[in-house]
Amino acid sequence: MKLLIKGQWQDTERVLEVLNPYDNSVIDTVPKATADLVREALGFANSYGYRLTAWERYEIISKVAKRIEAEADELAQLIAKESGKTIKDAYTEIKRSVQTFIFSAEEAKRINGEVVPIDAVEGMPKSLGLAIREPLGVIVAICPFNYPLNLVAHKVGPALAANNPVIVKPSSSTPLTALKMAEYFLEAGLPEEMLQVLVGDSSEIGDCLIANSIVRKVTFTGSVTVGQYIASKMGLQHCCMELGGNDPLLILEDADLDKALPIVIDGAFGNNGERCTSIKRIIIEDKIADNFIGRVAEEAGSLKVGDQLNPATYIGPLIDEASAKEVDERVSDAVDRGAKLLVGGKREGALYWPTVLDHVAADWPVVVEETFGPVAPFIRVNSLDEAIDVANSTPFGLQSGVLTRDYDKAMEAVRRIQSGAVMINRGPGFRAEHLPFGGIKESGLGREGVKYAVQSMTNLKTVVL
Repeated sequence: MKLLIKGQWQDTERVLEVLNPYDNSVIDTVPKATADLVREALGFANSYGYRLTAWERYEIISKVAKRIEAEADELAQLIAKESGKTIKDAYTEIKRSVQTFIFSAEEAKRINGEVVPIDAVEGMPKSLGLAIREPLGVIVAICPFNYPLNLVAHKVGPALAANNPVIVKPSSSTPLTALKMAEYFLEAGLPEEMLQVLVGDSSEIGDCLIANSIVRKVTFTGSVTVGQYIASKMGLQHCCMELGGNDPLLILEDADLDKALPIVIDGAFGNNGERCTSIKRIIIEDKIADNFIGRVAEEAGSLKVGDQLNPATYIGPLIDEASAKEVDERVSDAVDRGAKLLVGGKREGALYWPTVLDHVAADWPVVVEETFGPVAPFIRVNSLDEAIDVANSTPFGLQSGVLTRDYDKAMEAVRRIQSGAVMINRGPGFRAEHLPFGGIKESGLGREGVKYAVQSMTNLKTVVL
């Protein structure tokens, strides 16, 4: 595939290979952008005259939603091949992406201002005040590998709905899906200035993208380290940072354990464990731990691991072998420290088998750091107070889940847990595309979720008549 720059599909002198992490076969090659091409793209985006009406934006984004739905089989194969997620998870991502674009299309028609009564000021009986919303300007969207369509959609959809031109930098590991999405937008009639896709080394093109005065907002999903670097390079620009997560699931002694089992399995092992809202720590009251953890281990041991294109596979390869090695090192360290390995702990290339650890301490690296893989570490506690203290003992604060049948305990957890969202009787990974999404502390700044992203991608202008 080629880069989309200035409305043209362009080659460059250097290319990168996009690999299937299951067998390292080459899926395709993509040209690598240069700093000069980035500057050209920014200038082109800045030339957009904000000429689309709300209705036209609605029509174009709606067409893309329908196109994605129609091309689901082809897209699912592409997503699975380049990201390593299973074909089942790829179809789930496509359904969510369709919803994201539908919400974005609808939101294009709802960008409202308000009337401000100027006669509230003495001596101004005949004046009228308005607060209206205008496009923010050029948006740069820097996207990760683990949701190569939906996390791009969560940035591109709101940006276009608010009438902003956007430049997408997808992960170099998974650029093909973003380029295919851009193709759909051009064919739907989107002006060429409004969407460009650049692929390349962050060390070469990153600073050009984030430190240019043309850029009015950077929206980024990725690691804390990279987010901090971006923030250090930005000037007086808007930003949205969706950073790391260390999401806890609290299982209290009165929880419905039959319902808890699929929540844990999906939350810890779904999407290969490679999502910021995966269950990273399972904090369970000791009275119910022995029986329940055994059930989790038995279920985890039955999950099929292997080729992500096989419909029977539950866990495919991680994004690359280095990532699997990092997970393996964290698990081995926990076992060396005294954790009980009940199932898993096995690596083969980029594949990592679903792993259940019991008797994990809250200050061990496997649960202090964000372990990005299919690992379910159990931390035993004796009370709700202790569970909340453990949940909060992290610099992260993205999402959390609490399983209980006691309303008072649920509300106590909602009040005291330090995270951007608390899910009651759901896992921390729950997300609906129109809900506000984002964390506190080192988990980020700002909020995604279509309406909230659209608002953050507009300027508020005051008019007095």
